Amino acid sequence: MDLGATYLLVAGGAAATAVAAVLWALRVSDGARGAEGRWRSKANAAEDKLQRWDSLMGAFPGVALVWEPDPAAVLVPPAAPGATEQPWGEPKIYGSPFALASLLRFADAGVGDNPAVRILQGLAGFKGRDSAGADAYIAPALTRLRREGEPFSLTFSSSSGMFVEVDGRTAGPRAVVWILDSSAKGAADGAAQLGRSEDVRRAIARDPAAFLEMLTRAPFLAWRVSAQGRLEWANDAYITALDAKSLEQAVSRNLLIDSRTADQARRAIESGGETEEIRHIVVQGDRRAFRVLMFPVAGAVGAMAFDVTDVETARDERDRIVQAHDATLDALTEAVVVFGPDRRVMFHNRAFSSLFNLDPAFLAEKPTHAAWLDLLKERRRLPAHANYPEWRANELLAYQEMADLPETLWQLPEGKTLRVARRRHPLGGLLLIFSDITTETVLKSRYASLHQVQRAALDKLHEGVVVFGLDGRMQLRNAAFDAIWRIDPLDMEGEVDIERLIDLCTPLFHETETWARLKGRITDPSPDARQEDRGEMRRSDGSIVSFISRPLPDGATLVAFLDVTATRRVEEALRDRAEAFEAADRLKTEFVENVSYHLRTPLQTIQGYAEVLAKLMAGPLNDRQRDVIQMVLAGADNLSHLVDSVLEVAMIEAGRLELDLTDVPVQDLVTEAATLAAPKAREQDVRVDIAVAPGVGRIKADGARLRQALANLLSNALRFTEKGDVVTIGAERRDGMVRLFVADTGRGIPYEDQAGAFDHFVSHDRRGAGLGLALVRSFVELHDGWVSLESEPGRGTTVNCYIPAPDLQKAA
Repeated sequence: MDLGATYLLVAGGAAATAVAAVLWALRVSDGARGAEGRWRSKANAAEDKLQRWDSLMGAFPGVALVWEPDPAAVLVPPAAPGATEQPWGEPKIYGSPFALASLLRFADAGVGDNPAVRILQGLAGFKGRDSAGADAYIAPALTRLRREGEPFSLTFSSSSGMFVEVDGRTAGPRAVVWILDSSAKGAADGAAQLGRSEDVRRAIARDPAAFLEMLTRAPFLAWRVSAQGRLEWANDAYITALDAKSLEQAVSRNLLIDSRTADQARRAIESGGETEEIRHIVVQGDRRAFRVLMFPVAGAVGAMAFDVTDVETARDERDRIVQAHDATLDALTEAVVVFGPDRRVMFHNRAFSSLFNLDPAFLAEKPTHAAWLDLLKERRRLPAHANYPEWRANELLAYQEMADLPETLWQLPEGKTLRVARRRHPLGGLLLIFSDITTETVLKSRYASLHQVQRAALDKLHEGVVVFGLDGRMQLRNAAFDAIWRIDPLDMEGEVDIERLIDLCTPLFHETETWARLKGRITDPSPDARQEDRGEMRRSDGSIVSFISRPLPDGATLVAFLDVTATRRVEEALRDRAEAFEAADRLKTEFVENVSYHLRTPLQTIQGYAEVLAKLMAGPLNDRQRDVIQMVLAGADNLSHLVDSVLEVAMIEAGRLELDLTDVPVQDLVTEAATLAAPKAREQDVRVDIAVAPGVGRIKADGARLRQALANLLSNALRFTEKGDVVTIGAERRDGMVRLFVADTGRGIPYEDQAGAFDHFVSHDRRGAGLGLALVRSFVELHDGWVSLESEPGRGTTVNCYIPAPDLQKAA
């Protein structure tokens, strides 16, 4: 906009020079005729200058508003924030119609018939920046200009692309405002199309001195060079920019803004039209960008230079932002394509060409949006539609749609699902973003299916399940929960929190302490509270409900309730029964001990008197007498052994039998047991063999109890063997255990009787009380061992006793 001011100043200077020359000629004339001739010569020169400056003003790409001194200027109501008055008055407007037309878009917000006033009122609604970068409004600046002569320079810009420069200066008693709309490119373009403006020419003719002064004071650079490239005239801004002291010094030194000025002027003369360049020029030590405009004027060249540093900087910054934006989009995994205002591909990233498998040559031709859709349809890469032309037309309507553009889903024939987002591009056109959500869709479907399965599974549970978020709001529950707490589902509609749920459950369970504890587990985020908790609720209807709360990984809490009334009643019944059994067992033990004690005394008396009787009888006993006495003694002996066995069983079951543990040689243990059984074996003509493996060593055991166990096994084996059979007793050490065994070749034990062979009072031949094998198992288990039985009917029986025996107890 500095260019417009320069042109006005040039025009004003030329007009002023002409008027001064006319006056001088009239005063120094020595006659009317001579004065008339000289007047006509000067008038012609002034007209020539007016034509030159008219050309300069016609080339200025903005408008100039001029206020004459007028005390009765009309004041327009304020339209700017913070302004108390707006001295718009009725300014005169100068400039090309094209420049004026570009600024009339601001006149819609104004009132009145004067377009200049309406333009200023429209600009008053915008917040601008002054030369120092501070916020400023045009109304206060214009007030200070007209009252105090304070110049100003403001810039108005917006994200929509508006960029308007407004400069205010005084020219004598006049106030001049230069307005340049750079956003509309109304600068030299309007002048180039319109050429000379009749309005400007008439304005210069009306007041040439004012125009010369305004052009001289214009804030942009303006100058004139001859056809030979010599500087002929320049305005104040030009002189200041080149650090010249005066116009005479600049002309005499032929100071040009740079070395390319003469070449551009020559091209302007040769072409007969305007030339325009953007060049960087050092002005007062600062490198600035200027838009230099030159055009032929009456055999010379008029020139203007507009400081467009801010515009170029903004354009470069925009280009850098666009490049960074494009680089960012190219790195995205989503497919991105931008169609320009002409609906052709303006940008696309690598993911876009990869997603649709597009040929780089096809994209290099910048196809239209419609051509791209047609190619995808041909390759079956579009959703299936019954009416493709109608669908395509609807897709292209997005360029005209003013409302928010919706997102859509494309279900491609190949099975992919794409989410398509449409956005208007800041530079015009349309931006499309394609996200492949196939995996996401599948996962969502699976999640929904899993959620339904889990919900159905929860509804099948007998436990009442409810899930609360960390905010205490219920997220999930099953039907069993409503049934346990007898809650109407209508009461659970909407958002239900833990407080509401407690209120619904209180009629059945009113212990506030338990509810408070449960609430703390749900709403307290501290680690101490986020722990599992269990408890029972004895409700007012007599039922018992157990509960358990467990924290979930996402911060929620699951609480499960189970009606355990029946279970607790069964447990109480079982507990009562167990106590009854224990009491009966104690009675049995006491009875056995009492009976055994009272049986042992008479048995000892019978045995003693039988022996005495045998000795007192005179003379030798006959066979009959001897048999009777032997039968009495044998019966008393057997009954005594039975009583001892019963007592031992009772003591073992009562836990009152203690072992006398010593180091027992296994070889001696087996030999002694075999010796005890030898007499009876000889009577039955049964051979007893001993099979002790070498190195069996010693074991820590109660020798008497193990000896009794082996004796019982041998006695049992002899009862099931016949003449000629063999009974083997032996021992071996293996894997930290000592195995004591008794094997026979007798008739064996039926398979159906083997499972109960070691039970109490079980006898397979009815010849014993059935306590022998039971005691064997009890004695072995007291040594932390176990017994096993191997038997096959007709093939004999083997009983094994396994006793723990660490290797440290192994004898040499």
